[in-house]
Amino acid sequence: MTVSFSGPGLWYATRAAGLVALLLLTVSMLLGVLTAGRFSSPRWPRFLTVGLHRNLSLLVLAFLALHIGTTVLDSYTSIQLSAAFIPFVSSYKRGWLGLGAVALDLLIALAATSLTRIRLGHRAWRLVHWSAYACWPVAVAHGVGAGTDERTAWAAGMTIVCVAAVAGAVAWRLMRRWPQRWVLRTSLVVLAAAGLPAVLSLSGYGW
Repeated sequence: MTVSFSGPGLWYATRAAGLVALLLLTVSMLLGVLTAGRFSSPRWPRFLTVGLHRNLSLLVLAFLALHIGTTVLDSYTSIQLSAAFIPFVSSYKRGWLGLGAVALDLLIALAATSLTRIRLGHRAWRLVHWSAYACWPVAVAHGVGAGTDERTAWAAGMTIVCVAAVAGAVAWRLMRRWPQRWVLRTSLVVLAAAGLPAVLSLSGYGW
């Protein structure tokens, strides 16, 4: 029995793992925003949101490991393992894969600091954790640019739903934090909504 690293199996596994990782990261992002906004109700206590957010973040890392592993093993693309951690060193779709490496590095930093939160201190942990707001859009941009499914209606629709959900959660968070500053809130929401068409348009140029 021979094992092939050039067939469609690895390609399908890479795509599936990447899409699942993006969905889980989006849900984790939503739960993180709800946690920061101290959302709770009698049927949904705050500790449930915190626990789900932590566990989903670890699950994202598991699917990312599968996504990276199948990508490296696939001989068709010839992507080195170092390209998953060091941004912009791959010759294959350098820009988009570089964004994926940036998102992975940020996610690893978030996981590492969360596991050592007690020793690190709340202030330092909180400062690093703010990078989650950069990790998610960078991961979305990587998926749009490097993914082969984003030109299909179902994948583009999934990306739009993810972006709309996070934009809505951030808008809710801003309205709770700055109830009187409606101009600032509206500007930030419009900026977030305008980001998706920009990313989708860039993906068509094979950056």
